[in-house]
Amino acid sequence: MMTGCRLTVTAVTAVWLLAGPPLSATGPQPIPSVSLHQADGSVVRLEDFRGKVVLVDFWASWCVPCRASFPALDALYQREKNRGLEVFAVNVDEQRKAADAFLAGRPHVMPVLFDPKGASAQAFNVRGMPSSVLIDRTSHIRFVHMGYSTTVFDRYQREIDLLLSERP
Repeated sequence: MMTGCRLTVTAVTAVWLLAGPPLSATGPQPIPSVSLHQADGSVVRLEDFRGKVVLVDFWASWCVPCRASFPALDALYQREKNRGLEVFAVNVDEQRKAADAFLAGRPHVMPVLFDPKGASAQAFNVRGMPSSVLIDRTSHIRFVHMGYSTTVFDRYQREIDLLLSERP
């Protein structure tokens, strides 16, 4: 059993080394230029939100932790949007019907964007679901999280408070 653990850790380490370090390891970086689509087909470009604090959450219908993170992030958005926070839930399911089925049981206010080819997730160097990126008012990536728990949610709140208190 220990050998299996070592192999798994070795495989994960190899993937990490091949893919490069996570964005947070290299300090604040400008956001990549990506275009995402809303359900109605309209295009959202993250760079158009310069001057706001933006949380981009990458999720998929098959992701078990996403079942908890999705409603928590929607509640966070509803609570903080008047302070200048934007939250975008980016679905990366290849089949839209899987995303629609997930959303049907989860009423929400935050905008949901769709990226069935995963181009934005690749541009942000996403390695697992859910993953989120916090972007400051100058359109720089400041915090990156992979996975979800109440501890991560508490970190979101502290980081969002910090970013909202900063001026560009």
